[in-house]
Amino acid sequence: MSKKTKAFVFQLISFALLFIVAKFAIEAYTNLSGYWIPITAFVVGTILAPQFQAVVTKDGEKLFMKWIFMKGVKELK
Repeated sequence: MSKKTKAFVFQLISFALLFIVAKFAIEAYTNLSGYWIPITAFVVGTILAPQFQAVVTKDGEKLFMKWIFMKGVKELK
């Protein structure tokens, strides 16, 4: 599996997990109803999900992650 594919899969899984958790939390703890629940969960998932990117360097293709809860950029192996 290429690093670009891994970055896409990691990003998709992290967003999906945060979206599902946020959706259930919003349903349980707020008075929102209708389309506002998934819209709010989408915004929360988008903001909180880590960002993954595959970059071609002189040492080859590498996978990096940036997250608002971490300082700087982390290289994944």
